[in-house]
Amino acid sequence: MNFDIDYIAHNNKLSQMDTYLKILIAIPIMLIALIADNLLLDFVVFIVMAIGITIVAKISVKHYIKFISIPFIFAFVSCIFLIFFFGKGEVIFETGIFGIVVRDDALNLGVYTFCRVFACFSCLGFLTLTTPISDLLHFLHRLYVPKILIEIALLMYTTIFIFLDQLDVMRNAQETRLGYIGTKSTYRSLGFLFSNLFIRSLEKSETLQNSLNSRGYDGELPIYEPSKK
Repeated sequence: MNFDIDYIAHNNKLSQMDTYLKILIAIPIMLIALIADNLLLDFVVFIVMAIGITIVAKISVKHYIKFISIPFIFAFVSCIFLIFFFGKGEVIFETGIFGIVVRDDALNLGVYTFCRVFACFSCLGFLTLTTPISDLLHFLHRLYVPKILIEIALLMYTTIFIFLDQLDVMRNAQETRLGYIGTKSTYRSLGFLFSNLFIRSLEKSETLQNSLNSRGYDGELPIYEPSKK
């Protein structure tokens, strides 16, 4: 990624806001958007959360667009699949390709699913981009979530950033050596990238484990306790 989510979470206008209040705002709204079957409500939720992220929290629109771009692609592809391959209602469009058609109920399902996914994801994005991971894990600890699950979440979170950092470093190295100037060189570079990424990820994981052991890791990570606001 070209931006650091963890850095953004620690450096925005809402980072010092009470975590419980942010969760109290985001989670109920997400549940309402998930349960309600209303396109207007989904649109309003998405706009309100986008305003909260970009205007209130002062996170740049460019970073927000990059953050939602990947889930947008997955949601779009999934809903296109729903529209063309599901439904038993009246046919409203025929593609002429292997009998694939668009039915009215399938179109409604795809549109409503897409809007609902983005309304809910915008709520999660509000929490992710404005709240440091340590505060979220502390909240889970206060909910008596088992420590083993919290530790797994923390290690996965750390490993994801290690993975993305290695991906960025190796891709930049390949680009400086003109590894993507043609179709053939692009495929070859991508092959080297993914094979080396797997090896480097294993090496970084071993380094992470050694770092934990050198700091007296005994199988249990301490839970961060933020100061009371």
